[in-house]
Amino acid sequence: MKEINKSSSKGTKKDDLYHVLHKVPYGDSPYVRAKHAQLVEKDPEAAIVLFWKAINSGDKVDSALKDMAVVMKQLERSEEAIEAISSFRGLCSRQSQESLDNVLIDLYKKCGKIDEQIELLKRKLKLIYQGKAFNGKLTKTARSHGKKFQVSIKQETSRLLGNLGWAYMQKMNYMMAEVVYRKAQMIDPDCNKACNLGLCLIRQARYEEAQVILEDVLKGKVAGSEYDKSRKRAQDLLTELRSVLPAPHFSDLLGLDDDFIKGLEHLINQWAPVRSKRLPIFEEISSFRDQLAC
Repeated sequence: MKEINKSSSKGTKKDDLYHVLHKVPYGDSPYVRAKHAQLVEKDPEAAIVLFWKAINSGDKVDSALKDMAVVMKQLERSEEAIEAISSFRGLCSRQSQESLDNVLIDLYKKCGKIDEQIELLKRKLKLIYQGKAFNGKLTKTARSHGKKFQVSIKQETSRLLGNLGWAYMQKMNYMMAEVVYRKAQMIDPDCNKACNLGLCLIRQARYEEAQVILEDVLKGKVAGSEYDKSRKRAQDLLTELRSVLPAPHFSDLLGLDDDFIKGLEHLINQWAPVRSKRLPIFEEISSFRDQLAC
């Protein structure tokens, strides 16, 4: 009996390890089989069919709809994924609506549906303003690359504003993009939004303002500027900016101010002999006229 218990215990641990490694849930339901097809067999088409079965049978509908949309996006079937979410999100719980909106925003980006993206982002920001986001809580648990972390309302607001600013950039509405980016940076600044704001100002030919913001990233004054990727982007934008700046005046190169230059010119005029301000051709005509008079 002890040997049987030991072997069953080993089998259980091995089974647990399998599920942990592949991040596959337990059981044999349509949703579990869909996740197995997606993560273990690497067969996205089969996974979509099984996700559909899970939705139709009421098996983990929240997760099945979200996961199916993500797989469809990977297969360049984003339009179909948008239609699926729009049609079946009514079957999902209230708690899942926020995460479905986030998937929908990514799908709108993928399809180039900028107006729809802007409308959805505004709606999500309005929910925050009304105190309805995060199901009334101040933080929520998010997941990225398999890791869980806490997100505050403040961080979420800044993130959504950053996405909204980029959507306005795609529509070349740089004035609105600037307003939104500046609001985002006031709430929760980071180097990615700083670079986007710099780009927005460059597109408006406001080079000096853009230069200050981008140099702050390189000087490490903005959160996240310690990452090489962020610094490289800021440097690339500064290079682009300098390529469109007008060539500096000679006096600018010397570091001389306007008052000093004017004073120097006045002094030179005092030292130099008085010269006629007429063009040389008129001087020649005048002397010829004097000879005729004689």
